[in-house]
Amino acid sequence: MNVGLGLPIGDPLSLLSWARRADAGPFTTLGLLDRLVYANPEPLITLAAIAGATSRIRVQTEVLLGPLRESALLAKQAATLDLMSGGRFTLGVGIGTRQDDYVAAGVDVRGRGRRLDNQLATLRRVWSGEAYSEEIGPIGPAPAREGGPEILIGAFAPAALERVARWGDGYLCAAPAGMADRFVRDVERCWTEAGRHGRPRIVAQVNVALGPEDTVRDATEEITAYYGFLGDTTRVVENMLTTPERIHDAIAAFADLGADEVMLYCWARDADQVDRLACLVA
Repeated sequence: MNVGLGLPIGDPLSLLSWARRADAGPFTTLGLLDRLVYANPEPLITLAAIAGATSRIRVQTEVLLGPLRESALLAKQAATLDLMSGGRFTLGVGIGTRQDDYVAAGVDVRGRGRRLDNQLATLRRVWSGEAYSEEIGPIGPAPAREGGPEILIGAFAPAALERVARWGDGYLCAAPAGMADRFVRDVERCWTEAGRHGRPRIVAQVNVALGPEDTVRDATEEITAYYGFLGDTTRVVENMLTTPERIHDAIAAFADLGADEVMLYCWARDADQVDRLACLVA
């Protein structure tokens, strides 16, 4: 079972240090979330800096809000990041739920699923080297990975789970292990029905905070602020794993579900969590 780290967003200037420490440890991937109307660092720019500061570990958007971005430029940005990182980039993509992000981007939130479908078709076409349209030629550079970066789709709605089989290489599941089974099985069923060979890559995500009381308190404050739009964040806070036992049990549960990787998403800014979590997975 591969284990990656989701990077905290509360202190962007510390992330290169986080990345170097993780690159020297047992972790396979570094993930970074995406919002527009929030104080998080822009993920593609940040992951490009992280890719340059590391040599081994993969970098991943978790997830990029694709419909907020213009498709041709996103195709070029993602291909460039994949090329410059030596093929270490995974594009985790989804539609998000915050209406203010769409208002700020000038994009109609009501058509975001359809917009993402069209966008994914465009990305695949551009990355394969085809012309952008009948009037416009190819858009380079060619990505390091043939056919473009790996695409993981994060979703829960039935139509979105079907999107994994149409356009994705795998599924990014942010549900707790006890709820994840039905989503994973639906993705696998859609994959088979679409005639895809093999099986989709399954990547799970759990929120964690491992360390002394102030680390857990910092994480609680950060995750409460981020999910404040929900109104009641009690369940989100309760689902955050704050002990070695709960983290170990979650990794084991996702392994039993057939997950290929678990992303331990850190919310506290305490960089010593990298070493604490490394001890659990080494």
